[in-house]
Amino acid sequence: MTERPADQAPVQTRPDTSDDTARIPLAERLQRRIGAATDDRRSNGQAANGSGRILPPPPPEQVAAREAEQARQAEQARQAEQARQAEEARRAAAQREAEQARQAEQARQASAPVPTAPPAVPVPAPDATAAGPATVTTRRTSKAARAPRRARLRLSRIDPWSVMKISFLLSIAFGIVTVVSVFMIWSVLNAAGVWTSINNTVSDTVSSGTTASTFNIEDYLGLSRVLGFTMLVAVIDVVLMTAIATLGAFLYNMASSLLGGVEVTLSEDQG
Repeated sequence: MTERPADQAPVQTRPDTSDDTARIPLAERLQRRIGAATDDRRSNGQAANGSGRILPPPPPEQVAAREAEQARQAEQARQAEQARQAEEARRAAAQREAEQARQAEQARQASAPVPTAPPAVPVPAPDATAAGPATVTTRRTSKAARAPRRARLRLSRIDPWSVMKISFLLSIAFGIVTVVSVFMIWSVLNAAGVWTSINNTVSDTVSSGTTASTFNIEDYLGLSRVLGFTMLVAVIDVVLMTAIATLGAFLYNMASSLLGGVEVTLSEDQG
């Protein structure tokens, strides 16, 4: 055993903590180690949950899927931005072209000379032999210009509600016309003495020497009875005509859905 020199600094001995460590419970020592590891991970940028448990690193598949999702979202955002920029460029180009066309039109109108009446020049008499083909061509051109345009259309559907309204109104008008017509016809026949002639004829035929006939046709064909019967027929016609027209519209729509409807050709008026 060598002796230590006198000028050498005394060696510091490590304090004996075996007794203190032995006195610390095992759970508290584990908690200290976990806390120290948590502090190290937090200092290195790794997060831990609120309960003090250390989260294991995610599996490589999850990391790859997350990175792929982030890349896909970035690609979608980039494509959307490119589409928006292309749309803005297209709109700007369209506006620029419209502005250029408007400016060109304004410049053309500004530079166009003001039309003046040409001097009167005597026109020589046309030669019949020279003007023959030109006259025929002019006539053909004018006929082609006056040819009416035609459009071929197809009636594919009829609205039943509009048909019902129109048919109801027309049937009411038809009923009114019928009542007025019957009243006028009865009045004309009465003024002409038709009813009196019929009564006289029946009386002469039926009556004998001792008995006289009391037949009167107005008891059967009186004005009130004729007009009442006519009004009843007119009301029935209103109901029947409206129902038949509406049902016809439904049937036409069904047939049109199967066969295509009625084709109509329209042309312009030549006048």
